[in-house]
Parts: sequence; structure tokens; C-alpha cells
Amino acid sequence: MKIIQVKIKNFRSYANEIVVDFGDLTAFVGKNDMGKSTILEALDIFFDGGVIKIDKNDINKECTRNGDNEIQISVVFDNYPQELVLDTSNLTNLEEEYLLNKNNKLEIIKKYPTAGKPKTFLKANHPTNEECKNLHSLKITDLKKIIKEKNIICDNLTKSAELRKAIWKHYSNILQLQEIEIELNKEDAKSIWEQLEKKLPHYALFQSDRTNNDGDNEIQNPLKSAVAQIFKDEKISKELQTIAEEVIRKLQEVTNLTLEKLKDMNPEIAKTLNPKIPTIEQLKWADVFKSVSIAGDEDIPINKRGSGVKRMILLNFFRAEAERKKNNNEKSNIIYAIEELETSQHQYHQRLLMEALKNLSKEEGVQIIITTHSPNIVKQLQFENIRVVKNNENIKEIVKLEKHVLPIPSLNEANYLAFGEADEEYHNELYGCIDSRGLLDEYFKDKPQQKYKEFKDGKIINEYPITKTKYIRNQIHHPENTHNPKFTFGELQQSIKDMRDFIQASKGNQQ
Repeated sequence: MKIIQVKIKNFRSYANEIVVDFGDLTAFVGKNDMGKSTILEALDIFFDGGVIKIDKNDINKECTRNGDNEIQISVVFDNYPQELVLDTSNLTNLEEEYLLNKNNKLEIIKKYPTAGKPKTFLKANHPTNEECKNLHSLKITDLKKIIKEKNIICDNLTKSAELRKAIWKHYSNILQLQEIEIELNKEDAKSIWEQLEKKLPHYALFQSDRTNNDGDNEIQNPLKSAVAQIFKDEKISKELQTIAEEVIRKLQEVTNLTLEKLKDMNPEIAKTLNPKIPTIEQLKWADVFKSVSIAGDEDIPINKRGSGVKRMILLNFFRAEAERKKNNNEKSNIIYAIEELETSQHQYHQRLLMEALKNLSKEEGVQIIITTHSPNIVKQLQFENIRVVKNNENIKEIVKLEKHVLPIPSLNEANYLAFGEADEEYHNELYGCIDSRGLLDEYFKDKPQQKYKEFKDGKIINEYPITKTKYIRNQIHHPENTHNPKFTFGELQQSIKDMRDFIQASKGNQQ
């Protein structure tokens, strides 16, 4: 299963519903405190990843003042299972069960009243005709009753899915399909969620800031993530189930014999006792390996080392995963979410990590989500990977960049939109863009000027007035000329803004 869209409402800084499109590799960029990490942490809550625990402080304060205390996190999936067993040994599919939304995608909604236990829903384009709605909430006896009363033809009266299909076919011309929310917490619909939950991707969140203790998840999580994937292997799952069944059988035998012997001694006490043995579903095999970790020399935990070393281990975990999945042709569903992957790493390691993640995102069943403040990392991405998170008049906005609508198709433009400032390279690009369109004279018109000293062969050969943009351009291209006062950072940013405004205006005039 693959995330294609996420919707968040009434969660931290997101008061109104925000809709975010996802790809195989999705990067959230923007200034601090914009809400980038909030998206990753909302997904950890949705997938019950265990890193983030929801609480009442997560409810948006404005929504609370307006009497709305329900957090809502929705995820839309593509590549969903084509076949599911929704009833006992009854193979069916989501489309025939009218459990997909109007775009034919699987949309799961989780609502958290007062940040408490979630209620789970499907948004589905579903029959609303009174004669054939809410069929998933009916028991097989109720479905048979409808079949009999309405004289509906059904070839198999022993399977609920076949009964539902026959009823819907009978009313096919008047189903009155509408997009509605189907609650999955109700008793008769629980089996739908139980089956879907097994198919959800494994979500692994790696945060940037950690406390320095023996249970530091930044080191633990890569191995825990690996353990979770290993236990999803179908062959291993079947072998473990066989072992569990045998252990439970022997335990049942021992407890039954014990109670039989107890009856001989004290029948009254024996009557009050019952064997309590966990079901196979209750067994948590991954907990057996919950203490997996990595240790350095002399068994010193790696989490006692510097943050740079810890992040380096994480870096190489992803590099190893990319290589392993490629070599083994694995198709497991997993989402790696990494906050501020540049943390504690110099640029060479940042590039290595970004390349590993890009390669990993190309593997089937794998998605990568990152947040970053690094312009260098942004420049390693494609436009379709980038989501700029920003405030627009105090309203949260997430912009999906499209190359053809930008004033200049450059990843420096992406950095400018994300961080509000840019460097000399971007200044050169903007200047070159205006020059290539033959518009420099128009741009320079009526701009204030200042004197510039031209230096050649060890001496000043000329002094003349030029605009600030041209002045900055000359200094960038001729750093050997130190006879002019260096432009300031503020002047650089203002010149960049002026050129962007001019390019946008001239683009509109050309259209």
C-alpha cells in the first residue's frame, strides 16, 4: 500500500483541514516552527508507530475555543490489496464491496475525540438506498432474510460477501451511491478494519533530537524497524503460527490436566478456575527482540557517543537497506520518515544519505518522507519531491512545486520560497534569466545607481555608475577587485527580490 494523500485537521498548528499529496519521495521544506515535523508525527499517530503519543495539547487551541475537540487524521492509499477476506474464509475485494472513495482509492479516517482512543472510518462511495445500505453492519442471518423477502437470486447463501453482492446487484439501477463515512469500530464492521490493518505499511519515524539515554530510539529504531519487517515475512509468519499453535495446544493440555487433578482434591475450588491462555493474535513476537541494539568497543552503547556518530549509523542503515532490498528483490510495504536528515552531518554525509534515500524510494513498496532546512539537500531533489510549508496570512499552506509555474525553473527558487532568502548562485541565475530574454535595459530603467571602480592589470582603469544589481553581479564575478565596498547580505536579498518581481511581472505581460 502506498500513501498518495494525507489530510490533517485540528492537530497542533493545523486548525483547518490541510491536504498534502505524497509521492515515493516527499520532502517538506520551510522555516522553523512551520509544521513540517507535525505531518510526520501525525502519521506516526495514525499508524500507531509508538514514537509519538497523542494528548490533549495536540488539539488546536483555536478549535478548542470554538468547541471542537476532535483531531482528525486521514490517509488515502493506492496499491491497496486487490483481495481481502472480510468474512470468515470469504474472499472479496474493496471495489465490489463499495469500500473505496469516489476516486477509487482507499481512504482511512481516524478521529480522536478529546485526543483519546481513535474511531476508525472508511470514506466510501457507498449505496445509500434504504433497501440496500449498511449491509456490512448486518449478520449473515439478516442478509439471508433480505434475500428471501425480496426474492433475490443468490448462488451461495453461505457467504456474507456473496449475499451482499446479490442484494446490490438486485438494486444496481437505484443504489444511490454517495461518498459517506463507514465506521469500522462497530461490532459487525470490525472484521473490515482487522483485515485492512494487517495490510498497512510499517511506518518508521526517526526524529532529529533525542535524549541521551540507554533506550535512545535513534539507535534502537533502525533495528526495531528491521525486526518489524522480518516478522511480516509470510514464510516466517506461517512458521511462527505453527509453533504458537503447538505451544498453545500443549499449554491447554497441561492446564486441563491440572484442573482435572484439582477436582479430585477440591471440586469447589476447581469450579472457580479456568485456563487463561493468550490467542495467537495476542502473541507479540517482536517483543522478544525489543532490546536489540548496537554497541561500540567494550560494549559501550552507541547512544553514549556523539550525535554525529548516531546519525552516521542511521545513514548507513538506509544505505544498507537500499542495497539489501535491491539484491533480494523485496516488495515489503514500509515508510521511512526522517526529520532533519542533515542533523549533525557535514555536507558529504548529507549527500550520501540523500542518495541512499533516493535509491531506496525507487524500490517497490517503499516510501521516503523527510523534513529539511538544508538548501544543499533541496538541490539534490526533483521539483515533484518538494512540498514548501509556509504561513500565508496566518493560514498554514503546503505548496507542491511545479517547475513550469515558477518565475525561473531552478531549485534555488524552491529554496527561496521555503526559506525566504537565497545566495549568490541564485542571484546569478536570475540575472542570467533577465539577460537571456533581452530585458536588462528595461530592468535597469529608473533604478538608483552607485559608483563602481573597474580594476584591471593591477590598477583602477575606470569608474562609472551602475545599478545595485549590476554592482552585485560584478562583485560576484570579480572577487579579485577589492576596490569597491562589499555588498551586504540585505542588499543581496533585496536585489534578488527585485529581479524576481520583475521576472514575474514581465512573464505576465508576455502572456
